[in-house]
Amino acid sequence: MPKNELDFYEKVKNWDFSNIKRTDESLTNWDLYEILNKNATKESKILDLGTGGGEKVIKYFPQVKEILGTDFSSEMIKTANENLKKSNRQNIKFKQMDNLKMTTENNYFDIVVARHTCIDARQIYDTLKDNGLLIIRGVDKLDCWELKRLFKKGQAYNDIKPISLIDYENIIDAGFKNVELVPIHIREYYKTKEDLLTLLLKTPILLDFSEERENDNLELDIDMELLDKYIKSHTTDKGILLVRRYYGITAQKQ
Repeated sequence: MPKNELDFYEKVKNWDFSNIKRTDESLTNWDLYEILNKNATKESKILDLGTGGGEKVIKYFPQVKEILGTDFSSEMIKTANENLKKSNRQNIKFKQMDNLKMTTENNYFDIVVARHTCIDARQIYDTLKDNGLLIIRGVDKLDCWELKRLFKKGQAYNDIKPISLIDYENIIDAGFKNVELVPIHIREYYKTKEDLLTLLLKTPILLDFSEERENDNLELDIDMELLDKYIKSHTTDKGILLVRRYYGITAQKQ
């Protein structure tokens, strides 16, 4: 990960969005945690890539033999360990690791989960056991597209190929079988401007993150006049509308 990307995540420190007031409407019947819990057993060993502050692992991952959550940001891992101390969860460990330079054992994990993070499909293939499962939930190019078009910038804004297609092709090239790609559409309604602004300050939605080229400028500068313009045209009875476009991928090791 380039230094400017790491600097961004070190500043964020965690991915806990529980204080943001919003409601969601999912338009797609695909749920990472439902798939994870359906396929895990008490003897499963699970690797979570890009674990952030560990909130999702602690709250939603099943009770299994072993869970390892990794993140490239030392601040994220510090937050994850603090969150773990406050919980009653067992058999969970967090450690700092670069997803693109994985140090996990070969043929070790039954399930690898990657949520909103970069991956190296070949390294994931190596660390999975035979018939092991890969589950990905990612943010696609057209996520928050109306907002990005208004600001003329944002995550994958200038990329030609969608992130979902890049991951899909790399996973197939790595040797996985039964590869399925599902588009995920969600309507999010934010109660106030402050709630929406908090989201934008904690995520790279309006940053020039790219999967196809070097990320040169990752300084977040939000034009409040443009934000007010967006809010004015997207305020509904349910709140300020933000259309999210994610993708889900499942695949098995040969």
